[in-house]
Amino acid sequence: MMPWRRKSRLKPNPPPIEPLLPLAVIWLLVTLAMAVAPHTGELPIWLTLLFYALIGLRGFIATRNRSLPPRWLLLPLALLVGAGVMIEYRTLLGRDAGIALLTAMTACKLLETRGLRDGLVLVFLGYLLVMSNLLYSQEILMVAWLFAVVVVMLAAQTLIYRQHAGLTALAPVRLAGKMVVQAIPMMLILFVLFPRIPGPLWGLPKDAHQGRTGLSEEMSPGSVSELSKSDAVAFRVRFVGPPPPPKQLYWRGPVLWNFDGRKWTRHEELPAKTPVAFTPEGPAVEYAVIMEPSNRRWLLALDLPASLPPRTGMTPSFQLLRDQPVNEVYRYEVRSYPSYRTGELTTLERSRVLRLPGRGNSRARELAAQWREHDPQPEALINAALTLFREQAFYYTLTPPLLGANSVDDFLFRTRQGFCEHYASAFVFLMRAAGVPARIVTGYQGGERNAIGDYLIVRQADAHAWAEVWLPERGWVRVDPTAAVAPNRIQDGLYAAVADPGSLPFLLRRGGHSEWLRQLALSWDSLNNSWNEWVLAYGPDRQKELLSGLGFGPVDWGEMTVAMVVALSGFGLIFAGLRWRSQFSRDPVARSWQRFCARLARRGLARSPHEGPLAFVERVAVQRPELATLAQEIGRLYSALRYGPVTTPAAVRRLQRLTRRFRA
Repeated sequence: MMPWRRKSRLKPNPPPIEPLLPLAVIWLLVTLAMAVAPHTGELPIWLTLLFYALIGLRGFIATRNRSLPPRWLLLPLALLVGAGVMIEYRTLLGRDAGIALLTAMTACKLLETRGLRDGLVLVFLGYLLVMSNLLYSQEILMVAWLFAVVVVMLAAQTLIYRQHAGLTALAPVRLAGKMVVQAIPMMLILFVLFPRIPGPLWGLPKDAHQGRTGLSEEMSPGSVSELSKSDAVAFRVRFVGPPPPPKQLYWRGPVLWNFDGRKWTRHEELPAKTPVAFTPEGPAVEYAVIMEPSNRRWLLALDLPASLPPRTGMTPSFQLLRDQPVNEVYRYEVRSYPSYRTGELTTLERSRVLRLPGRGNSRARELAAQWREHDPQPEALINAALTLFREQAFYYTLTPPLLGANSVDDFLFRTRQGFCEHYASAFVFLMRAAGVPARIVTGYQGGERNAIGDYLIVRQADAHAWAEVWLPERGWVRVDPTAAVAPNRIQDGLYAAVADPGSLPFLLRRGGHSEWLRQLALSWDSLNNSWNEWVLAYGPDRQKELLSGLGFGPVDWGEMTVAMVVALSGFGLIFAGLRWRSQFSRDPVARSWQRFCARLARRGLARSPHEGPLAFVERVAVQRPELATLAQEIGRLYSALRYGPVTTPAAVRRLQRLTRRFRA
């Protein structure tokens, strides 16, 4: 009986790691450096320096054939870098902290990249870094840069897979470029026909839309004038027909009801369940707005909007509110009536638009009481306030002096220098103190016409605040006290109203030696507008509009899905046919044989699909003995070239000569 033996528990040897060649490592490092380059403006300086230092270190190791750092060093380094990100952002979640952590861990991964698998992991980390750039910018230049990065990254991935194929340094780029070009038609089909749904497919981090500049839900002295320093585009407008005159270009935004003595805030309003009633007077204006991301729910529209974009409601203050914030370039169409009459005030609304703090700004209250004693009619009170601004020494300036606790008194009787928010705030305070219902409307006024693209550009510097007063039998009436002080601001824009136009952003200036640069900037803006309209703002409404315009009529999800599948299948068949034809056209042996068979077929000797070349020429020799010698030689030579072990150029040329001489 054999003695019992304990089975051996030796672990099998792990498969050997295929090392990355230096050329593949260099390609990988270049692509990662390109992918992180756009992030350098958002990443902490220490992390940017660390990332590129480790890139350089890994390149030095690869080119000089040095050893990688010991593995025990990687864990402390990763913990240290992760702690640095935590200290910098106070979290590891969200857009900024998440991208910083991804960059840091990618840098640490470089120090343990030895084999093929490690290289592929870095490639896919690189793709994540590329996509994360789109959380910050989707402009043309950024997309073009990321497209180039993807091509180079595909080349690096190809080189990693085929690093022993003896490829030259530029061969992977040509191969990657060829793959990208072949994918472009499929990309276009999917972009145009893939059914769009409202909103994103997945949730984004809470801080993914931070850093947006624009109007706020509150207004205090200096808040609107701060926006005058920005020439960033707020939205663009394309009118159906001629645009309205400048005095009607008031783009309505948040409506402010409440005043605490210094700051105006909006009253929380929900969209009305039924259409807000008003009486149009005169023709309507139709236009399309292409709005930049604002991270706000409100949409801008001319006074007074009569049609609502999809998934949008109107508050009793005539403000358009979308069901979700505008976190992407959004295109919507509106019809507005510049002349209108509104309805009666409710008791609650009247109390809100007459409410003032219990105390403060006593001199302004006394002035309003004097006007009311002289003539209590609302029109007379409005004219008294506008005459004060027009005839007294008030100045329109981008740099108004600071105001004290009694901001209205300080402005009216001491500084008399202010921007639109100062005049609107003082005017509405005076109206309420005199018993006239009034409120503040913030938004934008005017815009710059781009003749190249035939649309209007409204910038953040066009931010404006004006007043609305309620008059019997007319309802809410717009009154802009800024126009009494600086009428050029309304007619010709901010450039014509300020004393020092040189203090404005470059794109708001006019004339001078730099005018050609402005025209170049407008040309670039026209290209950006087309990109926004047809790419970034290509949502469900735009998709249906485009397909309906192409003659498809009303379309739904099912029809678009069927059209997409048919288009992709058709493209696949066309591509396969072209590829087969290309391969066939490059094969001189197959081309010569097909020529030989075609000549016999025209004489009634067509080759059957099941016949091999030797069987076919034997049948030809029996039926046409005079062709036997040449036909059999062609058949044997073709069989040897097609199925034999060796193909020589001399044999190919002989087959070509024989088939050219052959006459059936």
